[in-house]
Amino acid sequence: MKRLPGLLLALFAWPAFAQAPDVRVPEGLNGEGIDRAMPVLAREAMAAYREDDRQRYLGNLFRLQMVAGQYAQAIESVDTIRALRNDAPGQPPLYLQYEVYARAKEQARRGIPFAQAWLEAFARRFGELDDKVALQAEFGFGGGLPRMRGELDAALAKAAGRKRLPLAEAIDLVRAYQVHATYSAFLPLFDAALKDDDARRYTIDRETMVRTPDGAGISTLVVRPAKSGPLPALLTFTIYANDDWAWADAKKMAAHGYAGVVAYTRGKGRSTDAIVPFEHDGADAAAVIDWIARQPWSDGRVGMYGGSYSGFTQWAALKHRPKALKAIAASATTAPGIDVPMEGGIFLNFMYPWPLYTTSNRLLDDARYGDAQRWARLNRDWYAGGRAYRGLPAIDGDANPVFAKWLQHPGYDAYWQAMIPQGEEFAGFDIPVLATTGYFDGAQIGTLHYFREHLRHRPEADHTLVIGPYEHYTMQTGVLPAVQGYDVEPSARIDLQALRLDWFDHVFKGKPKPALLADRVNWQVMGADSWRHAPTLEAMATRTQRLYLVPGDTAGSNALSAQPKPKAEIVQRIDFTERSDAAWTQPPNVVNKMLDPHLGLVFVGEPMQGDTELSGPFSGVLEFTANKRDADLAIGIYELNAAGEYLDLAFWLQRASYNADRRERRLLQAGKPQRIVVKDTRLLGRKLAAGSRIVVAVGAIKQPDRQLNLGSGKNPADETIADAGAPLEIRWNSSSYLDLPLR
Repeated sequence: MKRLPGLLLALFAWPAFAQAPDVRVPEGLNGEGIDRAMPVLAREAMAAYREDDRQRYLGNLFRLQMVAGQYAQAIESVDTIRALRNDAPGQPPLYLQYEVYARAKEQARRGIPFAQAWLEAFARRFGELDDKVALQAEFGFGGGLPRMRGELDAALAKAAGRKRLPLAEAIDLVRAYQVHATYSAFLPLFDAALKDDDARRYTIDRETMVRTPDGAGISTLVVRPAKSGPLPALLTFTIYANDDWAWADAKKMAAHGYAGVVAYTRGKGRSTDAIVPFEHDGADAAAVIDWIARQPWSDGRVGMYGGSYSGFTQWAALKHRPKALKAIAASATTAPGIDVPMEGGIFLNFMYPWPLYTTSNRLLDDARYGDAQRWARLNRDWYAGGRAYRGLPAIDGDANPVFAKWLQHPGYDAYWQAMIPQGEEFAGFDIPVLATTGYFDGAQIGTLHYFREHLRHRPEADHTLVIGPYEHYTMQTGVLPAVQGYDVEPSARIDLQALRLDWFDHVFKGKPKPALLADRVNWQVMGADSWRHAPTLEAMATRTQRLYLVPGDTAGSNALSAQPKPKAEIVQRIDFTERSDAAWTQPPNVVNKMLDPHLGLVFVGEPMQGDTELSGPFSGVLEFTANKRDADLAIGIYELNAAGEYLDLAFWLQRASYNADRRERRLLQAGKPQRIVVKDTRLLGRKLAAGSRIVVAVGAIKQPDRQLNLGSGKNPADETIADAGAPLEIRWNSSSYLDLPLR
């Protein structure tokens, strides 16, 4: 039998800390003597510490050893932990930041200044890592000292005035001290050291200005692996001019073997042109792609990636058909004129401050955009005051010319159509597309618009969709354990950025296609903790269930029924002159104990007799008569579980006068029967447990965070409270229904 290293020969007299003795608290722990007292406490704790779980034991031991000044032994402990864990290849060495610190402290004992020793140790150990591993490893060297100091102070306060501490508390205190001491020592050195490492690994050009055919300047950053031949380039084109974000994106692409390129909308960064969102991005991105293809470091192939606005710019570029563009990976993708700044023809107030955020200076106006109180006050003052929606800038006190221009185009006219592909243009797009979105992503409608149009005009298109319980920023933040109050299941906790890079490797390097992308449509079924795959949106479901919106026998008992009630109707009245709810705000979570009263009429289905899966787009028809010439309508679909919790599943917004054609307004005839088709909706992906109910809310919109449509027939942007007239009265016919996708 081989002899185990001495550090593993622990006497397992105390399982964990249950029977461990207390540890004496040395003098000077709280005060200037802390740096002398902590090594004493660490040695006392080491002498007493026993633990059956070897990894946990070594994880505590190396920290005690470091504080006790036993740096060589601490490095040995860390090496043993790594051997026990046996992490998969491609992972950064565990506790590398502590190993580098310990090596530097050992060298400092030989008279070498700590800063010099740390820089040399970092350069040697970090330099041994390949680019992808180094990119991951650098995050272990970052940290917030104030947070670490706070944790240390809390542990010290807990120990204050005590002569002895339970062993577990003593180890926690030493750990807090060790973390703070380590990072305090190397953080002042880290940025410069990392910059030197980057300069060794990459060729970096931060000052490129690409000129467009009309003479505009596009501020561009290029990062590519040093000592490499021509490479495919991955480009993100964005209005969000933040050089730190741009550097992180471009460097990540370079670390994965691509030329990483980030370009800003004209007028942003070092460009001196006028800043205009959306209008020039397609042509300008195409010009950057053409420029990339001409560079000696380019192999002539370009992929684009990014989310939200940077998803839009990919489709905007495709409209101009740059020859070098070979693939796009768009997430949470906006479609201007379709889902922003309005959806279903209804302008959304959250977009009002956005032009000020993106066009007020060459970078971003974070202070103005982040002034939540200002924008909440604007919503309240406009709503309560009854002024025209077009008057928002006057109420706010600052001009907003971009938003004012948008209001001049309430329909999906030539202004919006010029920004992204239309109709038969989609038929010509033969490059692979990866689209990612989420059930809780406000831009799901935009993502699905491009998907539907591409497949409608090119049925054989290589366009892959991924959707799960994600929200708008998930691609940037990573999949969090909970999203807006919903607990994300393990199968959905995937690395979406890694998935995207693996897909690009498949496209550009011939590597295997990620297994998750098993078909054109790939969706995580909430509640089932599993993924499903289908060739089309329609194939997500195996059948549909038609549910009619029928009135109940008593108030508040409206139901979802498999059969309509002939000639039955429900009357909804909304007084647009009543504005006492001006302070209302949207519930922040998708899981709630009650439904918001602004949702309108509520229809409740019967309890599910067994597990039921909703998968795919829903559709339907709303039939009603109204006493106005227009109305803004909303549908919400929810699960009501046996515990009495409502989960948001999907919603739909539509200005009635734009339902038939988003390009042309067709006013209603007051008092005449109307038929509104519910189409091109968000996707459902939820397994409902037995006992759960489907709940549907339907109604006209009246809330302070959206444009109001008073039904006068005028442009709603010009309507004031004086145009409200008599309350809106909608008589909903029980022949209205929704078709829900089941499997």
